[in-house]
Amino acid sequence: MNWPETRNVKETNMRQLFTFIRKEFLQVLRDRKTLLMLFGLPIAQIVLFGFALSNEIKDSRIALVDYSKDAITTRLIGKIEASHYFDIRRSLAGAEQLNAAFKRGDIRMAVIFPQNFGDDLIHTGKATLQVIADASDPNQATTITNYLESIVTDYNAELAKDAQQSLQIQPEVQMLYNPELRGAPNFVPGVMALVLMLVCTMMTSVAIVREKELGTMEILLVSPFKPIYIIIAKLAPNLLISIVNLFIILVLSDVFLDLPVKGSVFLLVGCSILFILTCLSIGLLLSINAKTQQAAMMGSLMGMMLPTMLLTGFLFPIENMPVALQVLANLVPSRWYFIIIKQVMMKGLGFASVWKETLILAGMCTLLFTISLRNFKIRLQ
Repeated sequence: MNWPETRNVKETNMRQLFTFIRKEFLQVLRDRKTLLMLFGLPIAQIVLFGFALSNEIKDSRIALVDYSKDAITTRLIGKIEASHYFDIRRSLAGAEQLNAAFKRGDIRMAVIFPQNFGDDLIHTGKATLQVIADASDPNQATTITNYLESIVTDYNAELAKDAQQSLQIQPEVQMLYNPELRGAPNFVPGVMALVLMLVCTMMTSVAIVREKELGTMEILLVSPFKPIYIIIAKLAPNLLISIVNLFIILVLSDVFLDLPVKGSVFLLVGCSILFILTCLSIGLLLSINAKTQQAAMMGSLMGMMLPTMLLTGFLFPIENMPVALQVLANLVPSRWYFIIIKQVMMKGLGFASVWKETLILAGMCTLLFTISLRNFKIRLQ
């Protein structure tokens, strides 16, 4: 083969290659799902993790209690209020009100100025500032106390410069509910919500659609069983397995992580079963509407795992998110279950402190199960 023929063969091969490349480009551009994955997913991740989700603590709710009410405390309170890190609550005073506010989760930290604070600082050169933080989330507690200590340090420098003498305000920090600042008290509730949500939803999401794919749905359709009996039969094994998983997690938390249930075990188990039923209802709704097991599995995995991780307060503080995400977080059942676990398991509170979250879960469970049952009846017709 001479040189011109070789050149022609190479040009032909190159044209064929470019033709295949063009075909692949056109195929990708025509596939809207692929385009959404290629361009939509990176954009969504950048927006979420770069803008909406942040570990930085802003507008953290704190209480300021000033028993001294002198010029020094007024000036320091002004510096604290000027910081964007804190959302000040001034209406609280007294140990009982502060304790109740901490239990309800209304405040994350309390700053208490004792009587004669300014006089002690001027005459002795030292004054103690009491700082109480909710350490059920140790990372958040450490962060906001560091913010406050930084403000106090700057104020000490200003006082020393103005007074031409050494004046030192010393914050005395007390951590509630988790004095050792261990990570397990915040890690275990989040993992409980995540595990139960994924296991319950994923197991149930393939229950109905599997019957359709195997062709056995027709047998169920002509059987004398009522739709509610079929649904209960599908949910019962998954409910039992999830309850066993719950007890395994609680036992492991107590034995290996030294994290016993401080409140009522019966209340925690009861609320957990309600959350499990809610997750099972979500999986059932996915299974009824999905066409394939793969679609049902992906819907339960992606649709439930990411909201549970991002919108429950487990990894990122919800109060720091944009308003739209805060509203969306209210629709995630695991957010309310996460609050219940921390209140009952860590703070030892009773039903009076979690009735609202329990009622919300009960409403979600009833609504989702009713919709699933109605859709299943429609498919029976």
